[in-house]
Amino acid sequence: MKKSIQYSLLTAFLVFSTFINLNAQPHPGEQSGTGTVNGGRIGNSPAGAPIGSGTFMLIGLAAAYSVRKVQMLRAAAEEE
Repeated sequence: MKKSIQYSLLTAFLVFSTFINLNAQPHPGEQSGTGTVNGGRIGNSPAGAPIGSGTFMLIGLAAAYSVRKVQMLRAAAEEE
């Protein structure tokens, strides 16, 4: 009985949480009240927000993860 209530609540939460986010998003440069956004672009890039540093962080984390996995595999091979 308790498991069925938990599953029912989880299912209801997942179903209703998707409906909450179905509101239409405003177009870029507009607010939700159909007014235009005051001010210019954010940042110095003419194409939008810079993503270079985020890409380097992601690559660095992926490299650290792969080094750790290799170390774990070598340690496991030495134990055998």
